Amino acid sequence: RAEAFTPEVLDNCLVSSSFAKHMIRAYAPKYATFAWEAWHNERVQAIVSDIAGVELVPTLPCDVGHINVSFGLDDKSQPGADDTSAFKWHFDSTPFVCVTMLSDCTQMIGGETVIKTASGEIIKVRGPTMGTAVIMQGRYIEHQALKAFGGKERLAMVTAWRPKSPFISDQTVLAGVRGITEQNSLYYWFCDYRFDNMEARFREERRKVLARQREGLEFDIDATREFLEEQQRTIKLLLDEVVYT
Repeated sequence: RAEAFTPEVLDNCLVSSSFAKHMIRAYAPKYATFAWEAWHNERVQAIVSDIAGVELVPTLPCDVGHINVSFGLDDKSQPGADDTSAFKWHFDSTPFVCVTMLSDCTQMIGGETVIKTASGEIIKVRGPTMGTAVIMQGRYIEHQALKAFGGKERLAMVTAWRPKSPFISDQTVLAGVRGITEQNSLYYWFCDYRFDNMEARFREERRKVLARQREGLEFDIDATREFLEEQQRTIKLLLDEVVYT
């Protein structure tokens, strides 16, 4: 909290959109070394990965410690259903997110994250408590944050995660962050890790091809074409994301 609400951060890293009026993002590590180091800590990453069931790493620098800010209402009574949403129903841009509550929830009514199942059922995630976190596959689960009543604020820190392995499908897109992130940096960050993963896949495929050659085996046309077609689909997805705005 102390790092996120300095004059430098508020002057340079406070953004808004039709989705949310107040968001703080892309402030670490320049203005927030603790937040950056905390989410890149090996033990923290191991815990997040263990809960997710797959080894994860933070996706993009701008999505490390992103904070959604909403201000609580003094009236502790719940209003009508149309007034209970702090943030609209949405899917995230990355496979996983870790949502950490930064606010004191002692007097808070509401403020939970709710998810919508495939059948349309609405499920309320466990009530928020300061310092606790929820990990979910936000890219695939439609969800929203409820307004907080009775408390002064609702500060939720959201860090985006992706599979560490370049051989696991990564369906990260930029639709949700393009409008609130400086484009030049965003495209550099995105292409850097995507190209790195693609390079790793080609190196591994080359290793397999050369191994077959050394063993005197026939060239596997079907397997090679399958690999190339998969990379072609990946490149198409990249082309869809790296666009002029």
